[in-house]
Amino acid sequence: MTHLLLNIDVGMIDWARAQFALTAIYHWLFVPLTLGLAVVMGIMETIYYRTGKVFWKDAAKFWQRLFGINFAMGVATGIILEFEFGTNWSNYSWFVGDIFGAPLAIEGIIAFFMESTFVAVMFFGWNKVSRGFHLASTWLTGLGATISAWWILVANAWMQNPVGCTFNPDTMRNEMVSFLDVAFSPFAVGKFCHTVMSAWIVGAVFTVAVGCWFLMKKRDTKLAAESIKIGAAVGLFAALLTGATGHLSGEQVAASQPMKLAAMEALYNGGTEQSLTVVAWVNPFKQPDYVNEKEPPARIAMPYALSLMATRDVHGYVPGINDLIHGYVTPDGKKEPSYAEKIKRGKRAIAALAAYRKAKKEGAGDKTLTSLRSSLSADMKYFGYGYVKDVNQLVPYIPVNFWAFRVMVGFGCLFILFFAVVLFVSCRKDITALRKWHYIAAIALVPCAYIASEAGWLVAEFGRQPWTIQDMLPTWASVSDLDSSSVALTFFLFLILFTIMLVVEISIMLKQIKRGPEYTGQR
Repeated sequence: MTHLLLNIDVGMIDWARAQFALTAIYHWLFVPLTLGLAVVMGIMETIYYRTGKVFWKDAAKFWQRLFGINFAMGVATGIILEFEFGTNWSNYSWFVGDIFGAPLAIEGIIAFFMESTFVAVMFFGWNKVSRGFHLASTWLTGLGATISAWWILVANAWMQNPVGCTFNPDTMRNEMVSFLDVAFSPFAVGKFCHTVMSAWIVGAVFTVAVGCWFLMKKRDTKLAAESIKIGAAVGLFAALLTGATGHLSGEQVAASQPMKLAAMEALYNGGTEQSLTVVAWVNPFKQPDYVNEKEPPARIAMPYALSLMATRDVHGYVPGINDLIHGYVTPDGKKEPSYAEKIKRGKRAIAALAAYRKAKKEGAGDKTLTSLRSSLSADMKYFGYGYVKDVNQLVPYIPVNFWAFRVMVGFGCLFILFFAVVLFVSCRKDITALRKWHYIAAIALVPCAYIASEAGWLVAEFGRQPWTIQDMLPTWASVSDLDSSSVALTFFLFLILFTIMLVVEISIMLKQIKRGPEYTGQR
């Protein structure tokens, strides 16, 4: 690690990040719908299993067709995403591959094979296996997709909050010391619950929208009405849990990634009894002058709410951007060093590592090596800061974090209201009697669900910049030593490829929706 970036093309950093972001964004267009539709089709087939009514079998098969189209596209983009760790981020892969590779390997071995096995039974096993076995296959297909998401999110959560590992100066790698700490860290559990519930929202909005389209066209009304009921019920449940797990995530971010929280709130100067910003004017195209500004203009806030969310205490202390840069002391006397001090100690750790490696190569005695390892351990916590040249590099781009967070939360509140109203109307009244603009409004919420879902990922990933691994490894120390032109070329190739895939998927999905269900019995 001491030799990193001596010969790295600076443009490579930007292109590697852009390519990974492109792949991740496109991949996440397919994943949430897969997870959401898995629940919808599972519920419908469960009703068929319990009632024996052929209508529910036909309904389940219809939603399974849409699931399968989307599932295939998600697998294709996901494979490319994992390959990029080795091609564009080889320094990262070398440094933490022993830890990061474990959940990805498990995801491939268990979840992927589980999905591929049971998805075949789900699609081709009708009338070939028992109803019970087929129902189990349907749920296990969805469970496989969810388990796949679990291990991917474990890997991502570890990048956000690295636990269960220690640095080995002999191998120059971080090594896992506790698999359970990595796999079941509170950060991983919280991220999984929040992400999967938000994915169910996407699937629920899509289900309701398709049902509304059928009603608007005055066709397949029974399928439409029942799909809307199930979609709204799943959506309301998921939206409420997403809000609850989002609160938990905010608390975890406050503890392990305070700069992310400060950027999300455009909180320049912190303190006790902090308010949660509802909306304020933060220029979306310019990094604010956080050094000289006290707070964003035109700010509307909820008193004490930020302190309560971050610390479970309305009087709790929440650091702002400037507090984190310059260091601060909490009301209970805990001192947090400044970024300048952390950079100094990070450089000291890098120097200690170089000295240890040199001494070992020259055959130094155990006493000398032990002393050098002790010096390294004392500052290893700040190792990543040693690659930072300017404290301002440690401040993420505030406008993206601020506005993406509000888009996510704003749409989340809208979805709770939407599902509650739809569920009430569909259960208490004849939903086919609604006006055309009601159906159009429901359909229009489909892109809003995707925007909210992608906004959540923007907050998660932009907020931890410049870190590939929080406090451990910055992005510019993680990339491969490649020429930026090769990555730029593949960026545009992937852009074209993924866009074609997206257009093809939307086209096929629309054709299948227009085709509608294939009824095999009495409706």
